[in-house]
Amino acid sequence: MPTPRLPETSHVWPLTLVALAVTLILVASGGGSDSRAADDGAAVSWAGLAGSARPRVAIGQRMIVLLRTPSVADRVAAAGGRAADADQRRWTAQARSVEQLVLSKLGVQGLSVTPDHTFERVVAGFSAALDPRALAILERLPEVAGVYPVRTAFPASVSSRLLDERDFQPGSGHRLDVALPGFDGRGVTVALLDTGVDRAQPYLRGRVRDGVDIVGGSDSALAAVRPDDAAQIERHGTELAGVIVGASGPANLTGVATGAWVLPIRIAGWQPIASGAYAVYARTDQILAGLERAVDPNGDGTTHDAARIAVVGVAEPYSAFADGPLARAVAGALRLDTLVVAPVGNDGLGASRAVLRDYGSVAGPGGAPTALTVGAVDLRRRERDVRVTVRAGLQLAFEGRVPLGGAVRPGPQLSLPLAAPLDGLPAPSRAAAEIESFFDAGGFSKVAGKAALIPAGDAPQEAVVNAARAGAGAVVLYGTGPMPSGSLGLDEDVAVPVVGIPRHSAVAAIETLRSGARAAVSIGSLRVRSNSALRRVSAFSSGGLAFDGRVKPDLVAQGVGIATSEPGSNSDGTSRFGTVNGSSVAAAVVGGAAALLAHARPSLDARALRSLLANTARPLPDGSIAAQGTGLLDLGAAAAAEFTTSPTTLALGRADDVGWQVATSVNVRNVSSRPLVLSAGVVNRRSAAATISFSVRPDRFTLRPGRTRRVLVQALVTDEPVGSEHAEGYVVFQGSGTHQLRVPWAITFGRPTTNLLGAVQLSSDAFRPSDERPALLTLRAGKVVRTAGGEEIRPVRRLDVELLRANGERLGILARLRDLIPGHIALGITGRSPDGDRLARGGYRLRLTGWPTERGGPPSRAVVRFRIRG
Repeated sequence: MPTPRLPETSHVWPLTLVALAVTLILVASGGGSDSRAADDGAAVSWAGLAGSARPRVAIGQRMIVLLRTPSVADRVAAAGGRAADADQRRWTAQARSVEQLVLSKLGVQGLSVTPDHTFERVVAGFSAALDPRALAILERLPEVAGVYPVRTAFPASVSSRLLDERDFQPGSGHRLDVALPGFDGRGVTVALLDTGVDRAQPYLRGRVRDGVDIVGGSDSALAAVRPDDAAQIERHGTELAGVIVGASGPANLTGVATGAWVLPIRIAGWQPIASGAYAVYARTDQILAGLERAVDPNGDGTTHDAARIAVVGVAEPYSAFADGPLARAVAGALRLDTLVVAPVGNDGLGASRAVLRDYGSVAGPGGAPTALTVGAVDLRRRERDVRVTVRAGLQLAFEGRVPLGGAVRPGPQLSLPLAAPLDGLPAPSRAAAEIESFFDAGGFSKVAGKAALIPAGDAPQEAVVNAARAGAGAVVLYGTGPMPSGSLGLDEDVAVPVVGIPRHSAVAAIETLRSGARAAVSIGSLRVRSNSALRRVSAFSSGGLAFDGRVKPDLVAQGVGIATSEPGSNSDGTSRFGTVNGSSVAAAVVGGAAALLAHARPSLDARALRSLLANTARPLPDGSIAAQGTGLLDLGAAAAAEFTTSPTTLALGRADDVGWQVATSVNVRNVSSRPLVLSAGVVNRRSAAATISFSVRPDRFTLRPGRTRRVLVQALVTDEPVGSEHAEGYVVFQGSGTHQLRVPWAITFGRPTTNLLGAVQLSSDAFRPSDERPALLTLRAGKVVRTAGGEEIRPVRRLDVELLRANGERLGILARLRDLIPGHIALGITGRSPDGDRLARGGYRLRLTGWPTERGGPPSRAVVRFRIRG
């Protein structure tokens, strides 16, 4: 479903950043970090500027440390792609020895660090909770390549029970329309990095192997129940497993690759959040650990048992970094011949994208250049809606037809008074929407016999369930934006209709209730009609560019209203089924398609699978390339194609003036058994702010079987840009008797962003050195631009905080922070030097430098002056 967008809500995401010197104490100020004593390491306050409210997760001081020593993937690639078991075990041991060396160096300094996870296969490194002193040491060690923040990721779909048997029938659009006659994925293992899976679900027919639990707390990566509420169980993994391998469902419902195996790797699940409650999420170091096991399922240090495909079911919002830990891990998996399929994210912008100025809303690890990143398209033939009227006192606050978000339909007409049970509660309580929030201090329900008007947040299904348990007769969500019908998670026995209204209408009703007047809602009868969004990229699907300027997603697939399995069973003992919506569903569809293609053409390596699936997709006529990539999955064309291209999408960047030019290359490989005569050219799909001249060399060439040819692509802006309309199109490769391949590209126009740092302030311009009461440096790092199409992200690749004397003499770096999503940061300045010595009395300067992610972009700078008192 679409990620609910509540711009006026306090957006606090669970990103924790830690300074890289003992001089800095990162000060928590309500940003969702946990507060610890100074000797445990202090956390930075970070408040996100984009996206909807998500559960606040106390990451603590967890960081990912990447090492310079080669990973197993690096060594296998250097060996030509093949290596014996003994060699791989030796390389794994060597990477571990460097990890131990780094940890021992910390120990010599009196710092005991216990890693949460260690990595040797796809990357080399570890994750751990690290205090500022440890970070200062790590940054200076020659073995360390970089230190990165651990962030959170969330399941990129939302489920809803089905009640109408017609939804299972062929032609409804709820069934998967992906098949390769004669092939079912037999012998192919698909690693599913998600929540646990209910292996007892008959729809999965024993096609789920014993898995790996990264989160902990379950056996064999089974779907776990919520620790404080056994009635709630992890659903997402079971749903995606059904999409991939399900069979023998109602009306012969099936998944994509019924003969494949699913290897569940539980990288997400019920974990504590800042409020003390539980939510389903993953940490980025858990995803990385899951990729480690996807390429080495039995954990013996060799990768010959690697899964052919790894489907990541979670998304790290607005984190399309091209060279961060997850992006490097995805590249490592590809070098070990495991194709990683990732969702593009559910933060919208994709379908409505009109003009690209910077980046869109692509999630991680979907921003990785080597990931096969998938967006969601709507192939439902019908949709359900109802007429909703909201009155705030005597005023009409809203009237219109909206999709029915739940699985339960209203009667002919339902009229109820409105109640706003979460109004006035602190932001964390509103976001959590625990059952207690729907009752007053005397234990009486706030919503019994009423329609509960509540903010959607990022996981509305729990709020809806709790409202229904508290006796609500209907639920009205606000701030959801466009939502497909049937897109909210409701149990069949929660008999309340759910609808969504715009935020401004909800605000009018809430203000009326605050004044003591009456507000009410009327919900009319259900209407079933043709789906106006048929064959269009879903409004919730993210899109735009990754942070290196690369088009993402690579392609789109079915991702709205897909019928699949649910964990557990109904009260009568029958199996549960439902529908799921989201880009992770689309990723699972493509993961299943990859299994079919691997079965049909077992000689194809992971790079070839990626190209054939992405570059043979069919363009949708009503969608931007920035929303759909190459287009809609076409498995038949992928199975018949005879050559591949790499990369699957191009990163051309931003043009700022006449004469701007860029050059890149595409490697074309013949994977057939016959010579191919191919031609290459460029297709421009839209008018842009300036004319762009392309050249392709060679534009015609012959490829023998197994051979590769490098094709140079150059672009030149030939006139002065007028406006900011971006250019987009394809580099097209074709030959006689073979399928055409298209490599999408986009070029944006405008000057590079130079004001990535703002609101820089030091709480005191004169202070004494103090570890306990440091001066507070606050700033905004990164930027969010709100356009007609939505929010565009301008991140910071690296932020350095340097200390200088008043005369300009440089004393060193106090902090280095990497991969910053736009947000507010607070750091404590203790009055110590980079070496940890107390500063002498006198004048000093802090010089802040923030580098953008785009290549060649100018850094943003800021200077703060202060004095150390005696």
